Amino acid sequence: MKGKAHRFGDDVDTDVIIPARFLMATDPGELASHAFEDARPGWPGQVSEGDILVAGNNFGCGSSREHAPIAIKAAGIGCVIAASFARIFYRNAFNIGLPVLESAAASQGIAEGDVVEVDTSTGTITNHTKNATYESRPIPPFMRELVKAGGLMAYLAAKRPRQG
Repeated sequence: MKGKAHRFGDDVDTDVIIPARFLMATDPGELASHAFEDARPGWPGQVSEGDILVAGNNFGCGSSREHAPIAIKAAGIGCVIAASFARIFYRNAFNIGLPVLESAAASQGIAEGDVVEVDTSTGTITNHTKNATYESRPIPPFMRELVKAGGLMAYLAAKRPRQG
């Protein structure tokens, strides 16, 4: 996947990603329209399908709500790269079909607006703007299957045997 980078800092918590006052929403599009509303008003309108969100340490800390990765994915983000993730956000991201990669070097080297390409099978992150390449741990095959299916529930539904 390839897209424009959207930079965020360290310790971005789930309340920053999707403010608590919008948690009654169940429609992914509505959640997306409020993503980062208090921190970066109008941000969803700046995202093109497949763009890459880049952050620092401890991205997605805070509550364990799935609303945060849903809002990010529904806004059009194709992948999140961070120096590190809160573990529950990391798992929730895959559960809803949003790939995430940990790379401190990429987190530090990618600037707002850089054109970035990600290969989740090799873990290679290429910054075309700066002609730089960074490495992360590849996403394991099973986790890539979850992403391809659209998340855990879609994956399980596809694996369920058809009845009569």
